Formats: sequence, C-alpha cells, structure tokens
Amino acid sequence: MRFKDKIAIVTGAGQGIGEAYAKALAAEGASVAVADLNSEQADRVAKEIEASGGTALAVKVDVADPESARAMAETVKSAWGGIDHLVNNAAIYGGMQIESLLTVDPGYYNRFLAVNMNGALHCTRACYESMAERGGGAIVNQSSTAAWMAGGYYSIAKAALNALTVNLASELGGRNIRVNAIAPGPTDTAATRTVVPEPFIEPLVNSLMIKRLGTPEDHVGALLFLLSDDASWVTGQVLATDGGQIIRH
Repeated sequence: MRFKDKIAIVTGAGQGIGEAYAKALAAEGASVAVADLNSEQADRVAKEIEASGGTALAVKVDVADPESARAMAETVKSAWGGIDHLVNNAAIYGGMQIESLLTVDPGYYNRFLAVNMNGALHCTRACYESMAERGGGAIVNQSSTAAWMAGGYYSIAKAALNALTVNLASELGGRNIRVNAIAPGPTDTAATRTVVPEPFIEPLVNSLMIKRLGTPEDHVGALLFLLSDDASWVTGQVLATDGGQIIRH
C-alpha cells in the first residue's frame, strides 16, 4: 500500500494502459481520479475500482484545453483536498490518422499536438501548486519509443514530451515535485490494433529482444516505482519499457 492516503489523477484512464495505471494505483491505496474525454469509459473504470474496494472518481477532461485541465484539478481538490500524483497518459493514438507530414491537414496536426504534446503541460500547470502545498509530489508523462524513431507527428509529439519532462523536472525540483516519463514499446491494446496492421505484428515482435508484444500490466511496475518514494532521487528521466526495442547508449 505505497499510496495509502495519496491522491492521484490519471488522464486517458478510460481504457488501455491508462486504465491499468488507475487500477494499480487504487489497489495500492490511492484515491484515483479517472480522467478521460470519454465520460462513459471513465465512469466504467471508476465503478470497477470501487467494486474492487478502491476509491475512484470519474472526471471528464479535454487535456488540450487549459480551462478543462484546471476544472479537472479543481474537481479533484474539492472532492479529496488536494493532489499528490499526476499521470499524463491521455493521447490521440487509437484510430489516429496515418499521414505524411507533407500532406496532413493542418487542423488535424494542430489538434494532435495540442493533445499529445501540450496536454501534459496544461495538466501539470493545473496540478503543481496543489502538489507543492502538500509538500511535493510526482508526475509521470506517457512517452513512447516512437520518440526515437521516424514516426511522423506521433514521434514529434513524444520527442517533445521527453523534452518537456526534463524541463518540468528542472523547474519543479525546488518544489519537491519529481517529473519522469515512461516510454512504452509496442503494447497489445485495442488502440494498437487499430494503428498497426495485422501483417506487421509478427515482424514487429521478431524485432524485439523479448519476443512478444507488451501488455498494459508490463508498464505498471515502472509507473508505481517512479511515483513512489522508492524513486525519491529520480527525476528528469525517460524509462523505456519496451522489450528491448530501443537501445540508447
């Protein structure tokens, strides 16, 4: 119960890896705000957490909108008194358009970056003062191994998120707030199945050191470590949980 009496927000927690994060934090004692643009999915996850004996609250949020991010934070503070942990997981991924940088519609491109890159900043700005008031906290941003690949605007957003992680860690360290990121490799979720065509799966798996797709649960251990006091001197880092897909020297 590493997170007993702690209050956590997980964005994009209505499905996939975000859902696994929210349930794992609740299982270790945290009160968890299940934040998602899809309110039905957020409600489902929150109810499942409560049915398992945890404490959860469903909150609708559009992370691309600073006002919506602030409203999310205020809802959580009103319900539970503050914020200790933030997981910036929300992203446009499942069903995303696969388009060249040279031809993608500018409106779609701007919306994509507003969610996948700027969303983490909006949510951090909405939450950090409450964390500081409670003596500090921890933030984990959801990056991707795509940050180190040629993957179009998805790669651009995740590379920028890595840089955002380092810069926020620098700015917030003095307030006792740590900021790190997790970079998942190919993970078997409904979203991945809409993005990666079936014939590509086997060669993708064969390229990994560990010959299987990841699961949402494969990333949970990294999240819990980075948010916990076990990582009290770890900040500004990007941890790849990817089965050996990316090697960085």
